[in-house]
Amino acid sequence: MGKLKEILSHPGEILPLYHMYKVAKAAEKLPSDPDRAFCFDILNNVSRSFSIVIQQLPQPLKDAICIFYLVLRGLDTVEDDMAYPKDKKVPDLLSFHKKIYDRNFNLNCGYNHYKRLMKNFQRVVNVFLSLDPAFQNVIADITKRMGEGMAEFLEKDVISVADYDLYCHYVAGLVGIGLSQLFAMSNLESDSFGKNEGLSNHMGLFLQKTNIIRDYLEDILEEPAPRMFWPRDVWSRYASTLDEFKAPSHRVGAVRCLNHLILDALRHLPHCVEYMQSLRNTQVFRFCAIPQIMAMGTLSICYNNGKVFEGVVKMRRGLTATVFESCSNMGDLLHWFLLFLTQLQETAETSTASNDPTLSLLQSTVRGHIDLCREALAKYENAHQPPKAVTLAGLVQDTVFSVAAAIYVYAAWNLGAGTAMGGGRVNSASSINNDGKDDGGLLSSSSYHENSFHFLRSVAAKTFPTVTPIFDLETPPKVVALAAELNGGDLQQAAATPDLSTRTIRFRSQSIRLEVEEVKRRGRKLRKGGFFWRFVDGEGG
Repeated sequence: MGKLKEILSHPGEILPLYHMYKVAKAAEKLPSDPDRAFCFDILNNVSRSFSIVIQQLPQPLKDAICIFYLVLRGLDTVEDDMAYPKDKKVPDLLSFHKKIYDRNFNLNCGYNHYKRLMKNFQRVVNVFLSLDPAFQNVIADITKRMGEGMAEFLEKDVISVADYDLYCHYVAGLVGIGLSQLFAMSNLESDSFGKNEGLSNHMGLFLQKTNIIRDYLEDILEEPAPRMFWPRDVWSRYASTLDEFKAPSHRVGAVRCLNHLILDALRHLPHCVEYMQSLRNTQVFRFCAIPQIMAMGTLSICYNNGKVFEGVVKMRRGLTATVFESCSNMGDLLHWFLLFLTQLQETAETSTASNDPTLSLLQSTVRGHIDLCREALAKYENAHQPPKAVTLAGLVQDTVFSVAAAIYVYAAWNLGAGTAMGGGRVNSASSINNDGKDDGGLLSSSSYHENSFHFLRSVAAKTFPTVTPIFDLETPPKVVALAAELNGGDLQQAAATPDLSTRTIRFRSQSIRLEVEEVKRRGRKLRKGGFFWRFVDGEGG
């Protein structure tokens, strides 16, 4: 019932869930070759989400990345098996890159599906040896480097943040480097793309650190012995031992440590944006973008969330499905980043203790990332916006629509008689200044009009490009009132209804659509009326 209630409470996610279900079912259709069939079947079992995105890649890259993943998963299984004798584990990690050329190679280690993978590893080897030698060389080289790194960290703990970065480089940054080389060798990306190891490394570190942060409880409870990678130099500021964070009595320190590590992970995001901007193939872009969005979303819900120390915290399935369905280009990626960064910012501002030692730095970091993403999104949209031909019909249509919009807002907001919905003066606990930010003051209608003008004009430029001049400083306040609603301000009702939550603003040609979640208004509801969201009295609307 819990999952059904979750789905029904987000009806917009039902269709993406259905589409993801169909894609997942399609991924279960296996190749006719028995060895390739085993590889894709075991991939479905050990990582369904990764299997879905990999299945959408073109050949021969699809097979190469499938085998790359399974080889490294095999190596990781050796490292993760805490029952595996250490005197045998280190030699096996160091020689694993050679064993993948042996058609008789298999091991008895791991658990559940991983045990099945290792017992049948010769099937993976068979497909590996069928790949282009250039792909084989990349996979073997990354496996060698990763095995050496894993063996190094079997002998030492993660003490400093530098150790933390190095460990994540070995187990994830090298994956990013290898993938970039495979993209280049498949000719889907440029030859130079595979040579930028720095950006590729950041891609891997962002994902790995997110996993390490989210999986605290699973890792600390692992039997027969936990494997923990939270750097001691960080957690020791908040506790005497790392397992103290499990106890509710240590929740304050646990959450502060969590927030500290999320701040550290966020430093990789600008480099990930730069990496993604350099991709040119849509299928490769989706393959890389979806995990990055999921990582940012996971950090957003983990931030300041004590439930990380009580169980599994992850994005709801419907939201994940929506990400899978709506991530095809850089604009989509940046929209998702902005959504999750804004949610994290809101948590920091409203729910985080003011004496949290990393709060101030986190807030400035998130503001910088939001500015970065907004700037990148504006450049992307300007570069990819198709030119709109100005025709007589289009001019008439835009003009009629603009006038109708002005009349509608004028009447619906009842501003003609000098009154706002709440009275003769626009009273609010917050207001919008020239750069669209909350200045926390009280504005009169004339001041409200003047301060909203620049935002409204930007709306007009996107929505009514042929009649933008109609919005000038002489425009009646009734039209300008629309700006506050679009900007998430709603000055008339903000004080009375602080739970108004505007999550997404999107512009469409000749229409304005405001998406609002969980709006509760003293007997009023927001309903979609024509091109606008309007106030409707009563429950029936």
